[in-house]
Amino acid sequence: MSDWPDSPVLVEVWRSGFLESVHRGALVVLDAEGRPLTQVGDVDRPVLPRSSNKPVQATTYLAAGWEPRDDRDLAIAAASHNGEDGHRELAGELLATAGLDPDALGCPAALPSHEPTRAEWLVAGRSAERLAMNCSGKHAAMLAACVAAGWPAEGYLDRDHPLQQAIEARLADAAGQLVTAVVVDGCGAPQHALSLTGLARGVLSLVQADPGTPDRRVADAMRAHPWLVAGTGREDTELMQGVDGLLVKAGADGVHVAALPGRGAVALKLDDGGDRGRLPALTAGLRQLGVPAEELSRWLVTPVSGGDGVVGEVRAAAVVP
Repeated sequence: MSDWPDSPVLVEVWRSGFLESVHRGALVVLDAEGRPLTQVGDVDRPVLPRSSNKPVQATTYLAAGWEPRDDRDLAIAAASHNGEDGHRELAGELLATAGLDPDALGCPAALPSHEPTRAEWLVAGRSAERLAMNCSGKHAAMLAACVAAGWPAEGYLDRDHPLQQAIEARLADAAGQLVTAVVVDGCGAPQHALSLTGLARGVLSLVQADPGTPDRRVADAMRAHPWLVAGTGREDTELMQGVDGLLVKAGADGVHVAALPGRGAVALKLDDGGDRGRLPALTAGLRQLGVPAEELSRWLVTPVSGGDGVVGEVRAAAVVP
């Protein structure tokens, strides 16, 4: 892709009655049957869902023969975690159960993104570690799946590796469309381009799958352990704690997806790749699926500060019903 579409404004930033900034992008809301309720912008153009692909990706590990010790392993496999102690410990245990250690991880070393933990590390002079990287659970599960399937752990991030071929096919199947590009993600793994409609369709299929199937196991594990999926103070964790049955997964560069069984799904991409506008747009979409405003009140608008008070808000634009 070399041309960028002329996207509509999804989110507005108001300060003291003055429209200060806008966030443009695309958003789709599907009903429980996967039919579009709302389409704003080009929702069929390929985007990079980034970590929003993780829930569907995780079903591939189960299909390869990996059997988690419990659903906590499965939740961390689909996580973009904070690198808090419990996150790192669980990812390390997952690896050890497969007979591997953190040196096998292909993700880069990082400091924890959880600020208090990061501060402790910096004060202690502790170096970055691969287990602290927010995708370490995904990488640990990828390696465990390779061990279970009898595939080589070496080269597990190569696009032509059997695991990555299976992931690419699975993402396409869940989305109901072909993967249109494969690039290198921030964690070093292949990243697959899909449309927002395909992304929403795939995640919706997880929450509506039959109990006990790989799809439903991933959805149930993430919703049962929302802290593992993100962490302390993170919106995905708090949204799943606050809205019964909701599966939600953010992706880097302005992507978010959410699905509710029997209701539908929402997927969005902000053109600027930022985080500020994602929650007002996502929750506006969830309102269309019948989620009560009181359950979403913390995220429908974001306060804009001025001096010692609030002088405005970040809110969904009128184009998002």
